[in-house]
Amino acid sequence: MRYSVRQVASFAQVTVRTLHHYDKAGLLMPSTRSGAGYRLYDEADLARLQQILFYRELGFSLDEIATILKDPQANALDQLRARQRQLAEEISRLQRLAEVAERAIEVQQTGVTLTPQERFEVFGEISFDLSYATEARLKWADSEGQRESMARAAAHSKEDWRQLMGEAAAWRVRLLDAFDAGEPGDGERAMDLAEEHRQHITRWFTTCSPDMHRRIADDFVTDPRAFALVVPPSEQRPGLAAYVAKAVHANASRTDSPEET
Repeated sequence: MRYSVRQVASFAQVTVRTLHHYDKAGLLMPSTRSGAGYRLYDEADLARLQQILFYRELGFSLDEIATILKDPQANALDQLRARQRQLAEEISRLQRLAEVAERAIEVQQTGVTLTPQERFEVFGEISFDLSYATEARLKWADSEGQRESMARAAAHSKEDWRQLMGEAAAWRVRLLDAFDAGEPGDGERAMDLAEEHRQHITRWFTTCSPDMHRRIADDFVTDPRAFALVVPPSEQRPGLAAYVAKAVHANASRTDSPEET
């Protein structure tokens, strides 16, 4: 069975020009030509083209492919191993670039206008997960509180962030002390800590009503990314997110229905 250059181009999803180039380069010369001089390819030619396209997909140059195809047994394995190392290095480089891009996007999404070095100095282990930041922005997009929070976050100076993160770190110490001591989630101490957290949000970002605080705390339980904004993974304990949520709900009920004096 013989195939014309256009048929082969269609099979392989390459251009006729590419096949002409492979022919001129001596990489894929058709087995025969028609009486009118047109290129005709047989099954062996198609198999060779498949090999060429495979190596091209891996990033080999035409000269490298020609070397491999001259003696596949002698060259293919070493060439593939070398290419595997190159690809692994390229993947690592692209991952680093992706992380840089993610951090740049994150600044826009979170409103935290600090340099990477400043972010490391201020936030330490606390990091903003981009996917969560994006989802949260969509979830609260129509919220006046979300808009105010983003605007205030963008206006915070490095010293503002340092102060608010210092307050948050001190709060976490007290939270972990209460949790480790076995204080009940709906007890006075835990509810007071929940109220501190609510007031912290109000002070630095946006007015946080008891109902809003409930919804924020519910995210702590259902989405680890949300809780990681409050307690870094290295400081978390099993059941801590649920403990905080219970304290927040108990405090919200207490705040909604203060005791008669």
